[in-house]
Amino acid sequence: MEREGIDFVITWVDGNDPAWQREKAKYRPRTEADDRPERYRDWGFLPYWFRGVERYAPWVRRIHFITCGQIPDWMNTSHPKLHLVSHEDYIPHEYLPTFSSRVIELHMYRIEGLSERFVYFNDDFLPVRDLKPTDFFDGDKPCDMLAFQPVVANPANPVMSHSYLNNTLVLARHFDKRQNVRMQPGHYFKIGYPPLYFFYNFLELAFPLFTGFYTVHGPFPFLKSTFGEVWEKEGEVLRETSSHRFRGSEDVTPYLLREWQKLTGNFTAKNITRDLGYFNVGNENEKLLRAIRKRKSKIICINDANQPIEFERVKRELLEAFDEILPQKSSFEK
Repeated sequence: MEREGIDFVITWVDGNDPAWQREKAKYRPRTEADDRPERYRDWGFLPYWFRGVERYAPWVRRIHFITCGQIPDWMNTSHPKLHLVSHEDYIPHEYLPTFSSRVIELHMYRIEGLSERFVYFNDDFLPVRDLKPTDFFDGDKPCDMLAFQPVVANPANPVMSHSYLNNTLVLARHFDKRQNVRMQPGHYFKIGYPPLYFFYNFLELAFPLFTGFYTVHGPFPFLKSTFGEVWEKEGEVLRETSSHRFRGSEDVTPYLLREWQKLTGNFTAKNITRDLGYFNVGNENEKLLRAIRKRKSKIICINDANQPIEFERVKRELLEAFDEILPQKSSFEK
């Protein structure tokens, strides 16, 4: 695996594409589902993601670029490190077309030529400082953080609340909470974890059952074999989620696989939040813009939160900031 190298996987959709919009309208659900505009709108970050990867992670073996068949006009499709992946290339036909990121993500391990070790990015996780393979993997093990956090009943985003609970229920079928803590105490109480999560983990020892897990909104370090194991043991659950064309409250998410890796002990404990700058985008983004320009973290994570914003103005401000630090085209651009 060391010789094979580490791949990056990134998903993207052009939500402004009229053909895609017509296709999506044909399947728009009548029941409750997460079909908000911010799930699909394009911020224009993608060229800067490729510029950041080329500059700050030149060691990456291959980039698997997943779309529904869309290709940006500016992209150099003949780049030797670039693998264009359409949904139909790896997602079983019965689940297509899909407009759910969960379906796209849960089947990623089927991508032809994908390495055993890979890092999954959204297009709003942007590298702005030097990255090393050891930021994501310690040898053959993903670097991650194992921490409890109760599932919150968030009325502003009920679909995610349900989904996190669904993940936890599946994990509880296979792992005993207190036994797991006894088996790997060093993974729960790792020196260097943020103090808040030491507190969460100590507090959670009072409760015999899982209440939820802390989810890091940033790049996912994955082992392809983890997907195979979970599909083998919980295929019915994953097939049910795959049958939903839009994100819904009955789904599980890729965090299920990430927590599975950690509960099996197949990871190296590390405070991965230290390298991430996480921001909810709003109408006023002074801290975010400053973090981009000063490269305060290795990776800037920009969450398109569920709130009304002046989208075009905010988008322009963010793109101007990225253009200041990454002005040169990458070899992934024409």
